[in-house]
Amino acid sequence: MSDRDVSWALRAGVGLAMALLIGAASFAAVPNWFPADVDLWEPPFNNARIRHPAQYVPLEKAERRWRVCVSIPHLKDAYWLAVNYGLIDEAKRLGVGVRLFSAGGYGELKTQRNQVAQCLSDGYDALILSAISADGLNDLVAQWAVAGKPVIDLINGINSPRISARAAATYWDMGNLAGKWIKARQPESGEPTRIAWFPGPARAAWSAEGDQGMRDALAGSDVEIVAVRWGDTGKTAQAALIEEVLDKDSTIEYIVGTTVTAEAAIEILRDRGLDQTIQVIAYYYGPGVHRAIQRGRVAAAPTDKQAISARISLDQAIRILERRDFMAHVGPRPQMIDRAALRDFDFLTSVAPRGFRAIFSVND
Repeated sequence: MSDRDVSWALRAGVGLAMALLIGAASFAAVPNWFPADVDLWEPPFNNARIRHPAQYVPLEKAERRWRVCVSIPHLKDAYWLAVNYGLIDEAKRLGVGVRLFSAGGYGELKTQRNQVAQCLSDGYDALILSAISADGLNDLVAQWAVAGKPVIDLINGINSPRISARAAATYWDMGNLAGKWIKARQPESGEPTRIAWFPGPARAAWSAEGDQGMRDALAGSDVEIVAVRWGDTGKTAQAALIEEVLDKDSTIEYIVGTTVTAEAAIEILRDRGLDQTIQVIAYYYGPGVHRAIQRGRVAAAPTDKQAISARISLDQAIRILERRDFMAHVGPRPQMIDRAALRDFDFLTSVAPRGFRAIFSVND
């Protein structure tokens, strides 16, 4: 390994990732993920959620082997593994290079900033950024823009006016869908339904959107949010927050939160003998939630089809580099999944294939 490669690995905190790369399992390509049903936001980046239904069809191939750098918050949960899968599979299909870096968690803004700066220094043609902070990378995004290189905002949201495009469903929709699902199941007795709510990291744009969507859905209803806990999406962190809430009040009827919250809640509720009285809802999707819905341990979850967003972000970057027409702000249409919806659900929009392990470089 060269000194440069060692430097990259240290910056990204990916000692384990290198081992995963070496042992990465093969996986089947999915060439026909398109046309994809999407929401097209017009005007782009509007805050009023003005959008209309459209279909997304990507390029057949890139004109050359462009090199695209990607920085995501972490790979602690399978949500981001599905993003990894979508990016790598689409890079192979398009014939472009991708190098992906994980910052290591939502507390690692400095690491992500180092990754983004180094990508520019090393001459990558474009940046796909799932930002840890809504505002904490704006100066670096501006440096990419000044260099004439596109920056694609993938999933998490960033407030910079210098981004070139955005590939993301709004997490307002995700929180709103979850809230409406609970509200639609209000008992006829009129008794309030009490929920504990775990939106995710406090400084992330997506979790703030999800929180607002949930509150908007429940406004004027008999569903009461009786506890709110913000925190990193590591399992240890979420488990501690759940335990803290249940120690104070075990009479709630729903635990609602991130996929990691849901997976941690299943074990905690079982251990406490509360799995028959408290239901679990996730407000985004992953394989653990997918299996738990199949088994009846999670009641429901919306999906923003993050693997499709990842594919779209790469196509947007290549279109901009090749001066082709592109949709500046587009995201897959979110879908609420419960047991009844599983039969017709294409899980590869939201979950990496079985056996897929993190891959950090392809064609690079």
